[in-house]
Amino acid sequence: MRIDIISVLPELMESPFKASILKRAMDKGLAEIHFHQLRDFGLGKYRQIDDEPYGGGAGMVMMIEPLDNCISQLKSQRDYDEVIYLTPDGETLNQKIVNTLSIKNNLIFLCGHYKGIDQRVRDLHITKEISIGDYVLTGGELAACVLADSVIRLLPGVLNDEQSALTDSFQDDLLSPPIYTRPDEYKGLKVPEVLLSGNFKKIEDWRHDEAVRITQKKRPDLLE
Repeated sequence: MRIDIISVLPELMESPFKASILKRAMDKGLAEIHFHQLRDFGLGKYRQIDDEPYGGGAGMVMMIEPLDNCISQLKSQRDYDEVIYLTPDGETLNQKIVNTLSIKNNLIFLCGHYKGIDQRVRDLHITKEISIGDYVLTGGELAACVLADSVIRLLPGVLNDEQSALTDSFQDDLLSPPIYTRPDEYKGLKVPEVLLSGNFKKIEDWRHDEAVRITQKKRPDLLE
């Protein structure tokens, strides 16, 4: 998988890709991450990328020319499955979206800034708009890292135990059941006997029942 990330501040995203699962994926050649500094496509002597909004109002708007030039250049080099704009008014990210994106080959992530991007960029290029929650960040960079992490970890060969991802919360519209490890008793708190029984059918039934119970308590909307 190749992900091209367009940003005004690509240096904000370098660290997450230099450690842990994301670094492993890149070292194995399972994922490529390429950062693109939008100012390289800026206009004039000062590489301008933003301007005042038509109609007045506070804030600045990311201009169409630099974004169009950057995205068009990338598109001329390969076919992209999705051009994704990270924005608070996008579709809220969930595991189903992540699962779908994890089987794609080439993705572009566009990190918004200021008051957002000229609407015509959306009209020309954007195929999917994603939000990581109902709140506003100073830019789309952190959201892009969240999206990349959630997608890349699902690529075959990234996790040591691929079955682990299949039992994560939200994979079957349920939250995960409680998990335990040694010791089997600590400060009077005991591991449920069924987990020590060796009866895997009973264990799976228990885990499913607990997942339903916890989902009903914490996220009943998932059961609807």
